[in-house]
Amino acid sequence: MDKKGIYVHIPFCKKKCPYCDFYSKTGGEKEYDNYTKCLCTQISDFSGDKNIVADTLYLGGGTPTAIGANRIIRIIKAAKKHFCLNFPETEITVEVNPEKKDIDFDLLFSSGCNRISIGLQSANDDELQFLGRIHNTADTERCINSAQKSGFENISLDLMIALPNQTNQSLRRSVQFCASYGVKHISAYILKIEEGTVFYKNKDELNLPDDERTADMYEYLCSLMDEYGFEHYEISNFCQPGYESKHNLKYWHDEEYIGFGPSAHSFLCGKRFYRPANFKRFYAGEIIPDGNGGDVEEFIMLGLRLSEGITNERFRMCFGYNIPIEYIERAKRFEAEGLTKILENGFALTEKGFMVSNSLITEILG
Repeated sequence: MDKKGIYVHIPFCKKKCPYCDFYSKTGGEKEYDNYTKCLCTQISDFSGDKNIVADTLYLGGGTPTAIGANRIIRIIKAAKKHFCLNFPETEITVEVNPEKKDIDFDLLFSSGCNRISIGLQSANDDELQFLGRIHNTADTERCINSAQKSGFENISLDLMIALPNQTNQSLRRSVQFCASYGVKHISAYILKIEEGTVFYKNKDELNLPDDERTADMYEYLCSLMDEYGFEHYEISNFCQPGYESKHNLKYWHDEEYIGFGPSAHSFLCGKRFYRPANFKRFYAGEIIPDGNGGDVEEFIMLGLRLSEGITNERFRMCFGYNIPIEYIERAKRFEAEGLTKILENGFALTEKGFMVSNSLITEILG
């Protein structure tokens, strides 16, 4: 039986960051209780007699730890009970923000959580201030030390690049900071201005780097990651060997997963569906169909985000035959420019190709 991934959205934050377009809001103790109870009920009701087995659980947000460790543990226990999350290789991730309030990492670790993703964003306090974060670098240091003291080895840090006035030197400080604490995984995202955010309203005043400077910073980031021993396994993700995010790999391998909470998406039995980004409709248990999933084009589009690219072995596992030659031939057109590479068993984008992945993928899909 193929094991699924479970995603749980905890849409609460102390403060909305000016760049964030994820569904989130502030909340209080009573709402945290009601939300946790509803989540656990929906997890139980959805599992029913489906006999769904999972081996990854990811609690994202928002800021999951805003509701407190005890409520998080209730959610983890519900997921374990109804989706058999008891395999030795099970990965349970909780996102945290390095705020001044203590996070009970001992309690999280004892519940079976074995991976922490910390929203560092930058190790430069002036950049954190620009991003509207309510922590500073010292807070992150305390957060990492506390998590490691509680037994967490598998720690991921988020970084953001292409900020106004960000330099190669400040980016190096951030990467060096991550490496100095022995973290196993780094997710590094280019700042994008999304509609509906504070930054979008003020976009003309932000003095963002142009495309050429952004590309240069991405290239420099990749070289830094290599220097510090991090493998570039996905467009925005880097890890020490063997520490890829098992949960996120399910998305990029076009495997099945189930999402709970408002705005959470799912892919199950060849169908995609989602829960609306609305609290009232979430409490009513509404689920919206979103068409079929898992076809060849979707598989290639997602798989080309990975450094491993598209392989005959994985393609055969999904479709029963090797990669059609037309996709390989289209990918080959860009090899001389250093944007793609043709492998013995498939094809992939290069780091240079990652920077123009959307247009490349469109060309390869024909």
